[in-house]
Order: sequence, then structure tokens, then C-alpha cells
Amino acid sequence: MILALDIGGTKLAAALWDGSQLLERSQIPTPDDRSPNNLLEACLTLIQAKLPVTRDIRVAACGSVANGVVTALNNHTLHNWHNGIDVATWFTERTQLETKVLNDADAAAWGEFMLGAGQGTRDFAFITVSTGIGGGLIINQALHTTPHGLHAELGFTLTDTDTPLEFIASGSALDQLAEKHHWAGAKEIVTRANAGDTQAQAILTDSTKRIARLLANLRAILGIERAALGGGLGLASGYLPQVQSHLEQFGLPWNTLEVVQAKLGADAGLVGAALY
Repeated sequence: MILALDIGGTKLAAALWDGSQLLERSQIPTPDDRSPNNLLEACLTLIQAKLPVTRDIRVAACGSVANGVVTALNNHTLHNWHNGIDVATWFTERTQLETKVLNDADAAAWGEFMLGAGQGTRDFAFITVSTGIGGGLIINQALHTTPHGLHAELGFTLTDTDTPLEFIASGSALDQLAEKHHWAGAKEIVTRANAGDTQAQAILTDSTKRIARLLANLRAILGIERAALGGGLGLASGYLPQVQSHLEQFGLPWNTLEVVQAKLGADAGLVGAALY
């Protein structure tokens, strides 16, 4: 059996897979101390009981991934990972099991392509708007990756302010804006916006319009035919309809992109890691 592990900014999740069937799943919150050794030891504790029946380990990790090495592009998500941590070797040495590592959004994209919202497409994009903003691209029915690990880092595309998209449109960015209004994070912004609060609506509109622009550019550059939106913020009530509305207002050719809700939820990364 394959053990899939998802290392995310808010949770650590693990599941045993037999073919395409999930047999057992568990998760814990991501520790506050996300330094490399502390975070990996927490992962090892999570998967320890599953190791005796495991053939190999597949890891979906936030951050840039190249040859099993994970590098954090955003220090708020993974503290002190900016020099790169060889996660594949770490797990192999500690468990004696072969370990392969994928970027979590790439893994989620593959999961959605195989079993979720991307089924039946040829050129597909998965965008997660959560703690950060990530993405994965399926081009000509193959997952787009690069040897150096910098690919489909959609949250690090630059905006009109020369600031990475993740820093101004993600859940963590909205959390910071919420603090200025003494609100309880991005969730309260969404709740207030849906209730008609104009300040909250303006904040949410800025985020959704920036995501819509990103999708429009993917349509223009790569000919993506369908995009699935996931993540805690991306799946929040009212978020997807706003993105769809902005895209429609852009007109041709950008509004020919189909934008749908991701189907696999929080387990998309586990599914994709297991199946890739």
C-alpha cells in the first residue's frame, strides 16, 4: 500500500491507499513551530502506525519542490525552509521506505484531473486560494513540472503593484486586513461581505478580481479550457460566483474559460500524491 502525506500550512494529513481506494485517513493541525525538524518529526509521529503496511511514501508539500527538496517561497507558511530541505531523503532515512515528493498544489491538480473537476479535459488548471495561493497545471494531459521546481507558482505571479499575488489576495493576506478592522480573520470578511457590509465586499472583490485576472491570463497564454477553484477561501460561500462574474465581464476571449468548484476538497493533495 502507498502512504500519502500532505504537509500544509494549516494541517498535516496522511492516508493509506490501495490502488485508487482510500483505506485509512488521519490528520493533525500543523504545529505552530514549523521549523524543518519540528514539522517533519510531527509528520513522522502522524504516520508511524501506518508504516508497517506501507510500500512507499508519497508526500505533497507546500513550497517549491525539486528532486525531493522542499524550499519555502513564503516564510509565513514554512519557517526557515528558505534554503531547501531534502524531505525525500529525510523520510527515507527515518523509515527505510522510498519517498517521493510533489508540490501540494501540483498533487491536488493531478488528483482533480484524475478523479475530480478536471476529468475529461486536456488542458486544466487547479487554483487553491487558502493560507497561500498555489496552483497546478495539466498541459496536454500531463502534469507540468520543471527540474528546478519553479513552475505553476501562481501565488508568486506579480500583480500591478509588483507584489506577489499571494501577499495581497490569499487567506493570510485577508487575515491581516481583517485585523485592521478588528474582525476575526478572512472568514469574517466573507461573512460580512455576504451580509452586505461594503468594506468587507470591497476587500473580497479585490481578491476575487485578482484571481479572475490570473485565470484570464492562463486562458490567454496556455489555452486552459477548465479551471477548478479550491482552498478554504476559494471554496467559501460567494467566492467562486464573484470570480466567474469578473471573468464574464472581461469578455472575449477570456470569458471562454470554464471555472468550476474543485470536487475533492481538502483531500485533493492526498489523492494526487497517491495516484501520480
